[in-house]
Amino acid sequence: MNGTVYHANCLNVLPNIPPSTIDLVCTDPPFNTGATKVGTGGASYTDSMLIGSYIAWLRTVMHEVKRVLAPHGSVYLHLDWHSVHYAKVMMDDVFGQNNFLNEIIWSYDYGGRSRVRWPKKHDTILLYTKDVGKHVFEWESIDRIPYMAPGLQKDKARAARGKVPTDVWWNTVVPTSGKARTGYPTQKPVQIYKRMILASSRAGSIVLDPFAGSGTTAIASEVLGRDWIMIDENCQAIDVMKKRFASEISNSNVTWK
Repeated sequence: MNGTVYHANCLNVLPNIPPSTIDLVCTDPPFNTGATKVGTGGASYTDSMLIGSYIAWLRTVMHEVKRVLAPHGSVYLHLDWHSVHYAKVMMDDVFGQNNFLNEIIWSYDYGGRSRVRWPKKHDTILLYTKDVGKHVFEWESIDRIPYMAPGLQKDKARAARGKVPTDVWWNTVVPTSGKARTGYPTQKPVQIYKRMILASSRAGSIVLDPFAGSGTTAIASEVLGRDWIMIDENCQAIDVMKKRFASEISNSNVTWK
């Protein structure tokens, strides 16, 4: 497949993408945690803005995302508890409440466990369409998960195949000492991005990530036969992607800009 990586601020690249040419956007922007994120390999980025400035900035990005999306396109916006409630109101305004499709909860169980409150073990992924009713949703292509009680299913073949996930996804994080770990902070599992891409695009589609980070969206897109465009202004993210793609996307025609 064909992939392009831009080492740039996404707001300097998105305006140059022709309108209605992107089939799907899957993105994991800074969460505005108020901290500096540092990975196991030393890669880092600052993740702190005043909430008003953060949402205003994200709104500008999402207006561009909406412009470049095809009429059948969708956007998955991956955030956490710090700002997702503000982002939901903003996304309703930019895309329209009627184009809100799902609030997906990615649940995991890894890391420390607080004794003074319920441990925070989930992220939120907001799914919006460009034009609901025209949007792609490939039900039959979605990966299946085991039934909790397969013995209750009368159809044994159906039980063996498993069920389509709901809007709550259980998937562990990328282990800090695992082979897949790139050393980039906040690296996300390929499996959850493959699920988004399988559901909301078709083979040969173009997938965009304006905040590419470690390049997980590109890896998932490549495996599933989609072209892709990655953007990130962090030089450490670019270095991580170059190393990662060299071993995981050996047959791809990657253009670096």
